[in-house]
Amino acid sequence: MKTTILFQGDSITDCGRAAAPAAGYSNGGMGPGYAGLVMARTMRDHPARDWNFLNRGISGNRIVDLYARWRVDCINLEPDVLSILIGVNDVWHEKNSNGVEAPRFERFYRELLTWTKAERPAIRLVVLEPFLCMSNDAATEMLPEVVKRAEVAKAVAQDFGAAFVPLQRLFDEASRQAPPAHWSADGVHPTAAGHQLIADAWLAAMPL
Repeated sequence: MKTTILFQGDSITDCGRAAAPAAGYSNGGMGPGYAGLVMARTMRDHPARDWNFLNRGISGNRIVDLYARWRVDCINLEPDVLSILIGVNDVWHEKNSNGVEAPRFERFYRELLTWTKAERPAIRLVVLEPFLCMSNDAATEMLPEVVKRAEVAKAVAQDFGAAFVPLQRLFDEASRQAPPAHWSADGVHPTAAGHQLIADAWLAAMPL
């Protein structure tokens, strides 16, 4: 039986998934980020199982953007495992008065998962904590509001029985081993090393 694993989120999940693959190489449109790394490790470790990995992350998305496309980009895909990483753009877009404040962020997050569980009662959920890597002043300024969305993500994960992946602590600890820019050059988008951190944490939280 085929197992469908769906990754949803913003640019961290998207990570150039739609770009044309290099000649002779394809990772199924998953992109080179943590979603593609999870797929690669899983397919290496469990080659006899039938996998269907999907990446529907879209750069710039907020929680309300996920909601607007949820039927076509989640429900209709009938996932067995759903992974969501969202929240930074809900803060970032406050600068142009188009962000999503924390109470509304929570309301939409809960609605998404309520809808999903109603349609797919046996689905397994993975909620990743929105995070920042303190590699510049902009990230430092955004942190208090991102923390509010992170608290929402943790509460939602607990209430819906989701595996929770605590990324802020992960990047804080990593930044004591190497400069923050080693893990994220701009404070938001992970480097290759940063994506590997996320992939490892994802697999630890949700064994497949």
